[in-house]
Amino acid sequence: GLPQTIRKRDKFLKTRVISAVVLISITLACVFLSPVTRVIFFAAAGILCAYELSRNLEKLEVGCAAGVMYVYLAAQAVLTLIDRFTGVEIGLFWYMVLFACAVYFALFAGILRKDVSGKGALGTVFGLAYPCFQFSMIMVICVSDIWLQTLAVACLSTWVCDSFALFGGKRFGKHKIAPSVSPNKTVEGCICGAISSVVTGVILYYLSQLWLPIPFWLCVVTALLASTMGQIGDLAESLVKRMIGVKDFSNLIPGHGGMFDRADSLLFSIPTAYLCLTVAGIIA
Repeated sequence: GLPQTIRKRDKFLKTRVISAVVLISITLACVFLSPVTRVIFFAAAGILCAYELSRNLEKLEVGCAAGVMYVYLAAQAVLTLIDRFTGVEIGLFWYMVLFACAVYFALFAGILRKDVSGKGALGTVFGLAYPCFQFSMIMVICVSDIWLQTLAVACLSTWVCDSFALFGGKRFGKHKIAPSVSPNKTVEGCICGAISSVVTGVILYYLSQLWLPIPFWLCVVTALLASTMGQIGDLAESLVKRMIGVKDFSNLIPGHGGMFDRADSLLFSIPTAYLCLTVAGIIA
């Protein structure tokens, strides 16, 4: 009956809030403790996402060489830390070599392992391109001189945008933006999210004066572009889930789904924010 439905809803919301508090606490502790913990945190998050993707692809009878993705992310973390702390300059070329080697090994696995074969090799290459490559970029970003500005603008604008897009979609939504991928997303909701991200950019402009001043126009434009790319990232992950036929990648985070479900928007918004700030002349 209705009382039981209300109790289930209240229990779900309570679980969701508790999970969010725990996840945010762990994230903040790892991010602010040191550059090492930041790199390890994002490497671990990437490995979890790669694991979730490979496990779900098995439902399509695609056996990935998940170990290649794990090793790639671990090696990326090592290279990033060497670059940051030893004085040995790891140029872009070597990061490219690492990714190329990972792709080669993914293909070799398809040749040598019967449980991987052609589909598994292509699935592994896909996993390297998304989400592993995005996490590799975030690892490099999180040890740069503007890591705090980048994460602040990207994360806050994305989270605010997501919340207002959800509210705007429920309140005003009439026109579906991608019904075959995400039936609940509407044009009106996306517009509400974009407006909220502009407001977030204005607020972040004043907050940025406390550490490294960011020009007003740059703060607003970066927040808008990062949140917009975050919405595209959310749709991209929904596209993959539609292909596989799942609602969530896992139940790792009670009430929120899996790590991939939580990271989808940020995989697009964080690199976008860094690109905007760097191209505009903020010292990286």
